[in-house]
Amino acid sequence: MEQVLEPANQTQYVPPFNEKAWIKLMFLLTDMQDWLYLLATGAISQVPRKGRKSLLSKTYHFLLAFLAYILEKHYYKIPRYPEPSKFTIHVPELLCYLRDISDKPATPIPGSSYLLRTINVNKIIGFDIKQVPTTYITIVTDSNGWILTAFPGKKLNNSTRKEPLL
Repeated sequence: MEQVLEPANQTQYVPPFNEKAWIKLMFLLTDMQDWLYLLATGAISQVPRKGRKSLLSKTYHFLLAFLAYILEKHYYKIPRYPEPSKFTIHVPELLCYLRDISDKPATPIPGSSYLLRTINVNKIIGFDIKQVPTTYITIVTDSNGWILTAFPGKKLNNSTRKEPLL
C-alpha cells in the first residue's frame, strides 16, 4: 500500500505564503547578487599588483565587506580604531600578501572551523598590538577559504589580546 503525503495545513502560514511573489523576489535578489559580484570583482581588478597576478583565486576568497573591515580596523590611514595593530604598507601590496599567504599551510583554531596562517614576509609591514614593528601577517579564514580577517603581527593568546580574534 502506497503512502500518500498530504499537503501541509495552509493555516500554518501566517500570513499566507505568496509563492509567485517569493519566486520573483528570489530571482531579483539573485540578479542583484550577481551584479554586485561583478562590481566587486571589477573593483578588485583595478588594484595595481606585482606581476599582474590576479588577486582573485579559486582556492580562497574575500568579500569586499571583510576587506573593508580589515582596512577600517588595521590600516594606519584610518584612525577609527587606534589601539589594534596597523598595516603601514600600501593597499595593493597588502592585497598581494593576502593572496600569497592564503595558499600557505594553515593551523586549525581550536573550538572553531576557522584556520589561522601567520607568515613572516621578511619586511616591516606595520606594527603589532604592542606597537612594535613587525614582519608577520596573520590571516584567519573559514574552512571554505573565505578570508575573515587579517592583521599585522602574530596571534596572541586571547587572554593577552585587547580585542577578540574576529
